[in-house]
Amino acid sequence: NVIDKLLHEVDKKGAKEDAGPDTEYDYWRVRLQRLNDIAEHLKRADCKLIVSVLWTAKSTTMKRWSSLVNEMTDALNEAKDNVKYLTALEKYTECLYTGGPPVAMDVLPALVNNIKMMVTIARYYGTRERMM
Repeated sequence: NVIDKLLHEVDKKGAKEDAGPDTEYDYWRVRLQRLNDIAEHLKRADCKLIVSVLWTAKSTTMKRWSSLVNEMTDALNEAKDNVKYLTALEKYTECLYTGGPPVAMDVLPALVNNIKMMVTIARYYGTRERMM
């Protein structure tokens, strides 16, 4: 099933040796877009009707459906949160790609402070697993 596959996709953002901040940004933006697309589809009247019929019929698949919708909501919230915090970092990391050493030295203190803030405040990105 498409939703289940998306929720449990293998995280390949760090697969390349030269992966950097842009790879991370792209991963979370694409994931957010995919999850938003699915969420919008689930809000359509035809989808709601099918779910309603299955609930009324007490279908055995509804327990799994509820679990899947909850997982998707969590994943969507995680993607939104991560994109928000990564967007705040992007203006600093972009300088690392385009500027030379003097520019890097200028932006590093602000970048480090923003990463500290992200670790402290971010609900999902502030976890030890995400910061590794």
